[in-house]
Amino acid sequence: MKATVAEPLRRDGFGEYKLVPESLDDLWHLSHLISWGDTVFAVTLRTVDGPNDKLRAEKLEKRPVRIGVKCEKVEFLPAVGRLRVFGVIVFGPDTGQHHTLNVETGYEISVVRQWRQVDLERLERAVAASVHGVVHIVAVEDGEAEVYRVRQYGPERVVTLTIGSGKTAEIDSRQSLFEELLRALAMVTGPVVVAGPGFVKEDFVKFARSSVPETAERMLLADTRRSGYGAVQEAIGNGVLTRIAEDLQLAREVQVMDEVFLRIGQNGAVAYGPAEVREAIDYGAAETVIVADALVRENRTSKMIEDAERLGAGVVVLSTEFEPGKRLAGLGGVAALLRYKIAT
Repeated sequence: MKATVAEPLRRDGFGEYKLVPESLDDLWHLSHLISWGDTVFAVTLRTVDGPNDKLRAEKLEKRPVRIGVKCEKVEFLPAVGRLRVFGVIVFGPDTGQHHTLNVETGYEISVVRQWRQVDLERLERAVAASVHGVVHIVAVEDGEAEVYRVRQYGPERVVTLTIGSGKTAEIDSRQSLFEELLRALAMVTGPVVVAGPGFVKEDFVKFARSSVPETAERMLLADTRRSGYGAVQEAIGNGVLTRIAEDLQLAREVQVMDEVFLRIGQNGAVAYGPAEVREAIDYGAAETVIVADALVRENRTSKMIEDAERLGAGVVVLSTEFEPGKRLAGLGGVAALLRYKIAT
């Protein structure tokens, strides 16, 4: 989750946060952070009347406008990766009419409400789990490479490397550039997007795989028509950050389910099925609760998650569209990694 406070909150906690969900977990968090009576702002498509619109009604087009909706109901739809916010428009065109905001990953909203301490703690957990804060984009071409760190306000240049690409020493100069670039990337963590036109970026990734395979494993290729900063902007505009978020979320789901089955095989600190997980939560033993998306809206499961979070446990929501979620469904749709083993 990306979160930015619009201005310092009032003493009573009232204020506005700009929020960008990056995963299914973030949408789940938002379903608890947005409540009845809160005002949610977003850019949406609406038909805006102009001075001549009545004369050419058949040509009306929807335009992007910012509206504010006073929330009446929130609906989390994990199967389609969406959060729906129903309410009455209180800011913007068509004030007084009902409208539904469909919030998906990468969609920015602003929430105006009185933020309780428990809300801020949930927001901190979601932000701490963000996958975008450590993304770097490398724009590489013959003779030059630039490394950018992705910030919430845009790409920030970290380093520029330039090595001559003359025809007489093309192979040596390219290898020297690749070596310098790998040394620069050794100082960063997280995913690395390698972007640019032509085949230089592919050659660099091949070189990285043979030289530093552990770094190459974190690389993702993005083909662009532009080079330099333009390549970075084009890669972001083409949705590379969303691809990374999806890949990392799926990797996280695979890892957590692998750990569940590892502990089951070792008769370790794990619980699965509603009854066992409920007992683990009651004992305060649950460290991470894993839930299939199809169950999160059931009253029993929702209460279980709330109790787990109140006791300091993390929550991971798995999509049953993917293999990890299907494996979890085979265990009853809910499991928990425990702080300690519970005697049976």
